Amino acid sequence: MGIWSNLLVLLVIFPFCTPDPNDEMCLTHLSQSLQDPLKNLQNWTKTSFAKPCDGFTSYLQGATCNNGRIYKLSLSNLSLKGTISPYLSNCTNLQALDLSSNAISGPIPLELQFLVNLAVLNLSANQLSGPIPEQLAICAYLNVIDLHDNQLNGLIPQQLGLLVRLSVFDVSNNRLSGPIPASLGNRSGNFPRFNASSFDGNKDLYGYPLPPKKSNGLSVLAIVGIGLGSGFLSLVISFTAVCIWLRVTEQKLDAEEGKISHLMPDY
Repeated sequence: MGIWSNLLVLLVIFPFCTPDPNDEMCLTHLSQSLQDPLKNLQNWTKTSFAKPCDGFTSYLQGATCNNGRIYKLSLSNLSLKGTISPYLSNCTNLQALDLSSNAISGPIPLELQFLVNLAVLNLSANQLSGPIPEQLAICAYLNVIDLHDNQLNGLIPQQLGLLVRLSVFDVSNNRLSGPIPASLGNRSGNFPRFNASSFDGNKDLYGYPLPPKKSNGLSVLAIVGIGLGSGFLSLVISFTAVCIWLRVTEQKLDAEEGKISHLMPDY
């Protein structure tokens, strides 16, 4: 009985790690949606997807395992193309996703909202387009949202300001527009929650902490002032020219009258 009791304790403390079908589906669809022109992910095969982890050991490049589940994917700077599969949400134990510095295009999937354990999301330096999903605010553990250097457009979702753990937020160099949500640029003492570098490079984005936009032309008052000034100057020039002409004409008439009176005989 002692041996069986000890074995039971070991099984409770160190349970057998069986492959997770959700992780398999997640990795299979992600591999299908991405293109790997430089063959950096040669060990991403169907066989590996069936059992990507053995405890804390990973059989996939860029994947880190925790107790038999994928908990981190780091596939940065691998010249990957294609899109982000919505089935990525099946990696429900995922805590960090880094696909930065590739050439991935398309939208950010709304399904990322189901990665409720996600703490780090880095999709920067790609070619992603479309809006930033407001559903990301459901991922309450997010500490990092880095989306800089993409082609994202639309408004910055107000809901992202509700992420109380958020310590890094960068959407610079996109095509975002509209006001910066006060909850992301609000003041804390003399410092903003996120400074201007988090928002720079978006032509139509405005609001604190970005500096006020400079005027791209003359104001209406300036234009009116210039118009009135030009009109007044033209009037002065015209009036002066008329006065000079009248004066010259008067002098000529006086001279002619002098000549006539000199030629007239005296009676």
